[in-house]
Amino acid sequence: MGRGRVEMKRIENKISRQVTFSKRRSGLWKKANEISLLCDADVALIVFSTSGKLFHYCSHPSMGRLVERYEQHTYSQKIGAPNEPKEDLLLDHPKLGHHLQYLHRTMRNYAGEDLDPLSFRELQSLEHQLQNALKRIRNKKNQLMHESISQLQKKEKSLQHQNHAIKKEVREKQQIGESREKPREAQDISSSKLHNLTMAGAEEDGGSNSLIPPWLLDHVPRR
Repeated sequence: MGRGRVEMKRIENKISRQVTFSKRRSGLWKKANEISLLCDADVALIVFSTSGKLFHYCSHPSMGRLVERYEQHTYSQKIGAPNEPKEDLLLDHPKLGHHLQYLHRTMRNYAGEDLDPLSFRELQSLEHQLQNALKRIRNKKNQLMHESISQLQKKEKSLQHQNHAIKKEVREKQQIGESREKPREAQDISSSKLHNLTMAGAEEDGGSNSLIPPWLLDHVPRR
């Protein structure tokens, strides 16, 4: 026959209670080790017996590391709670000190310092975090570079349009100036030709002013 179902209540017999505690503790340690190996999980167990004796199991080389991680996680959740009383936060001042120490140590780890206490699994986790951070940094850098190049290209096109507009305006002003100078040059040439013909005719005619208009004869000096 199989074992009957054990009633879940306090064992009154002290010896039976101690034997059951020892057996259940061993079974609990075994299950914790199995879940750690099979699932690659960090497991920490802390048990105090009736007499106050401490028993603990940790899949990690350092129980303190896992406790710090636990405190960091629970403290961050507590800080993020919207209705958390301020008195409780003041009572957590020692935990805040431990949390700050953990953050400082984590920052040194990110800088490649104080790596000796870390286990292989922690180093793998740190490497993965740094790789993800480096990937995000590169993506952000490439985004800023593309935005800067796009802005420079837009500025270049704007300057080219302004340059073309200035050149067009200069050409139009030059054409207007040239169109105004041509009638003046033609008028000066006509006046010069008329003066030369008048003087040449006067010299060939020996005083005859046939080429001089009649209204100018009175002003021509007599020889």
